[in-house]
Amino acid sequence: MKPPLNRRVFVVGYDAATCLGSTFEATWQRAVRGEAGFRRITRCKTSSRSNVVGEIPDWTPRDLPYIDKMDGRNWNADYVLLTMVLCKRALDHAGLQIDAVTGPRTACLMGSALNGADAYRIAMDSYVTQGPTKISPYLLPNLCANLPAGKAGMLLGFTGPIFSPQGACASGNHAIGIGARMIRDGECDFVLAGGVETCLTPEIVQGFANMWATIKVGPNDRAFADPTQASRPFSVDRRGIVLGEGGGVLVLAAEAALKPYHLTPRAEVLGVGWTSDAHHFTLPNRETIVRAIAQAIDDAQIRPAEIGYVNAHGTSTQKGDAVEIESLREVFGSSLAAIPVSSNKSQIGHTLGAAAAIEAALAIEGMQQGIILPTINHIPDPEFADVDVVPDAARRHSHTTLLSNAFGFGGTNCCVVFRGV
Repeated sequence: MKPPLNRRVFVVGYDAATCLGSTFEATWQRAVRGEAGFRRITRCKTSSRSNVVGEIPDWTPRDLPYIDKMDGRNWNADYVLLTMVLCKRALDHAGLQIDAVTGPRTACLMGSALNGADAYRIAMDSYVTQGPTKISPYLLPNLCANLPAGKAGMLLGFTGPIFSPQGACASGNHAIGIGARMIRDGECDFVLAGGVETCLTPEIVQGFANMWATIKVGPNDRAFADPTQASRPFSVDRRGIVLGEGGGVLVLAAEAALKPYHLTPRAEVLGVGWTSDAHHFTLPNRETIVRAIAQAIDDAQIRPAEIGYVNAHGTSTQKGDAVEIESLREVFGSSLAAIPVSSNKSQIGHTLGAAAAIEAALAIEGMQQGIILPTINHIPDPEFADVDVVPDAARRHSHTTLLSNAFGFGGTNCCVVFRGV
């Protein structure tokens, strides 16, 4: 094999859709205002105590002029259409044109934790109510993890590698990390890297609830009267994640491609660290999380104290939040007190395979604007008294490096360090 080219890798564009807004701009504006996008579910019916989620508002991709009626009908796994839309908008944001030269040098890596679960549900409903011949012949393609990237390529014209990094809730960071390595080594010049999740079906919502992963909102919970308070990472009364649908795509580019294609660098992918727990299928393991964080910082060739902000995984679970803070203490030591640590999941919920990509885009935008998004809904937990979790309101903060954490079911961890430009 050829030796790697050791090229620097930059983020040149991005887009996202979350429960705060169907575009990145709408999401960002509401996030800066300290809002959350949670409401009682409208996509389906679930138990009354497990019905607070994050739904993308005003989301009608089948009305877009580049999604034809046949595509809208046949591709009923919504993560397919979401990927197509986000990839197109991210390329527009980057100002990168896909043509005969750039197309073969552009890859697309889109992760997802649950893939086409919504299409499977539609197929099962058809099977039960109408019989086996009514199952869509598009069912299997709708379930294939690489198909969203493939459909984006059919829409946009890129012909580089396409696949889906399956890292559960760390999938977005795995996509960024693998994509950066591919560009660094010379396999391609551009990568669309991210994650998508359209997980709000009754089976998925209730499955998370029955394993006590998501919050159950009863009459005595503060989210009962106000669902926007359901996700509260690092808060003393945190009681579980809030499921959200959404997606995020970052456009990565080789340094050598910036000037020829008039691309604006927004951040550099500086370091990647990834480990697995060999511990438990849902409970995090401090030792291997510490290794992932330390590896990312070492790969970036900086000291821990040079990190200016930590975009935490911060799921709003008792165990998960505690282990993440313990891991940060071990890596950063006394310098942690001076490093803001906040969780976007307090505002957009846990978007599973999309989370890391959305959060990376928000963190990079914040670094460019000198803003750190908050951890809202916060009631201080004495256990975290030594950590600045940026409670309740966005903050002006000048920083040039950030760490983005992502950990997933199955014990998969991936952390990325970005540097501002």
